[in-house]
Amino acid sequence: MIDGLFKKYIDPLWEAPARPLARVFTANQVTLMGLGLIALVSLAYVWHRAPFWYAVGLAIAFSADSLDGAVARIRRESSKFGGYLDAIADRYQEMIALAALAYVSDAWAAGYFALSGAFLTSYMKARAAMETKVDNAAWPDLFERQERIFFICLALVCQSLVGAHAGVIPWALWLLAILTHLTAAQRFLRAKKLLQEKG
Repeated sequence: MIDGLFKKYIDPLWEAPARPLARVFTANQVTLMGLGLIALVSLAYVWHRAPFWYAVGLAIAFSADSLDGAVARIRRESSKFGGYLDAIADRYQEMIALAALAYVSDAWAAGYFALSGAFLTSYMKARAAMETKVDNAAWPDLFERQERIFFICLALVCQSLVGAHAGVIPWALWLLAILTHLTAAQRFLRAKKLLQEKG
């Protein structure tokens, strides 16, 4: 929802920090570096198991992921493949982060349903776009990627405040699973209406 409603205001903010990167790296390289950074901080979390620092690491890594679009605009190298690569990298980033959370908290079932809900949310729009033209701005749904990232970071901070014994992460993963599947259902209903209108 955040990305859909405020993308045109948020994107220009990334251009200043992206300029030094654009002198050295292509947008696709920045995309892959963002994926590598998520993998690195997730592996570190599996080792150190400090939820607060994982929240900080994820916030930085996911923010850095937004730089690839700014680099593409600065270098004037936006491409269909770049957009495709970015979308694929986004899915892998979420998969890695949720796998790390599920592993450390031993909440594999919750992690599975949270991940499947996130993937289905993405797929609902992508599959509708194969049937008819889809306007990205017209899909401001409940729990899109930005909301999921914020939620995960918030859950990690809460876990660090109350201690590992409270088991915040498993409960947060189950709540995330519910919210992502509700978002997938929301997108399904929107796609149904859109496709029925198109005949």
